[in-house]
Amino acid sequence: MSSSSSILLSLIFSLFLSISPNTARTSGKLRALVLPVTKDRSTGQYLTAIGQKTPLRPVKLTLDIGGKALWVACDRAEYNSSTYRPAQCNSPQCKLAKSKSCDNCWDGPRPGCNDKTCSNVVYNTVERSAQIGELATDVVAFQSTDGANPGRNIRAPSFLFSCGSLFLGEKLANGARGIAGFGRSDISLPSLLSSALGISKKFTICLTSSSKGVLFLGDGPYVMQPGRIISDRLSYTPLLVNPVSTAYPIFENFPDQSWPSMEYFIGVESVKVNGKIVELSPELLKINAKGNGGTKISTVVPYTVLHTSLYNAITKAFTKSISKVPRVKPVSPFGTCYKASSLGSTRLGAGVPPIEFVLRNNVTWTFFGANSMIYVNNSEVACLAFVDGGKKPRTSIVIGGHQLEDNLLEFDIVRSRLGFSNTLLGRQTTCANFNFTSKV
Repeated sequence: MSSSSSILLSLIFSLFLSISPNTARTSGKLRALVLPVTKDRSTGQYLTAIGQKTPLRPVKLTLDIGGKALWVACDRAEYNSSTYRPAQCNSPQCKLAKSKSCDNCWDGPRPGCNDKTCSNVVYNTVERSAQIGELATDVVAFQSTDGANPGRNIRAPSFLFSCGSLFLGEKLANGARGIAGFGRSDISLPSLLSSALGISKKFTICLTSSSKGVLFLGDGPYVMQPGRIISDRLSYTPLLVNPVSTAYPIFENFPDQSWPSMEYFIGVESVKVNGKIVELSPELLKINAKGNGGTKISTVVPYTVLHTSLYNAITKAFTKSISKVPRVKPVSPFGTCYKASSLGSTRLGAGVPPIEFVLRNNVTWTFFGANSMIYVNNSEVACLAFVDGGKKPRTSIVIGGHQLEDNLLEFDIVRSRLGFSNTLLGRQTTCANFNFTSKV
């Protein structure tokens, strides 16, 4: 098990061992919940964990901010709980999930296999695969927060999720037993927790490659040590809805394909390198009638992926701006690399020109060296951390995990807007600086 996984599980175990069987769902006004997030270095996936089942156990999950729902492996040896309840056909749970199926299972009864129950499409967005999984409810538990420290423990007694199978998770990080989906759907975690606990339909991520980052569900403030209130200086840009689903279909004309995308898109108006506008195709920056093009944010893609045309233009502008620095042989999957020592370092990462995404509302998301470059070959080589996505990608720009690190991002689903901090390194803190120690 990796060190990041060990950190995550030890933290979650200590959290949920403290939850008594009589913990109230809420007491007083609940503003937000908090989850730790770690990075699995071997896969680049971001991992979190929730408490689930009776008796309560921590379940490690890959984080997908564009995922449809919570799905957990329910193979025979994987799932044992006295409070597991399959969703009966035509039940409110089935209607909420827009499930029109009513299935029987010859191999049950057991979690994931029961008669007269409805099912849901379960996606592994890491490897773009899917399966049919049983809808069910069970106890889940989270820790509350005031934005600066963790607080009391909170349970939701009948939380809807999808029972998948471990064979769907072949490319998930070691120990992950499913995916935590935070997308634009009625059965994602933000939607269900808002309904169950009365918190705002909003979530905020702050990822890091070292130690542990943090995820908030509900309202701020968001406070990082030493006392930096990040939520007071966010820039905002609209979240756009792609009218065509970007979920991977398991067969042609599946119902999920007729719905709008569950992923989060933003409007990139232009791109600057070292303060100069890069000439890009305006059509690629827009979402067309078929749902192609545009820009989305993803936590399951390790590095920003660009349409070939955009990739070529941006990398050309970048290399021109530091043309006096000699390049070295590229290291896959990156195409532009330098000897690390030739670039030097700053408080904001490698000493390279900034790359700016100018967004709607005329706000700018700036990527300095810490987010634009990646160190490889024992840190001897620094590569531009953008990847060529080919000439016919579904989405023109996919902003990946490396570019998100140490940037606080608030996804306000009701107001359909993204709040972002730009790099916290400029504010002398990082996403690893949330205080997970309870207030004395």
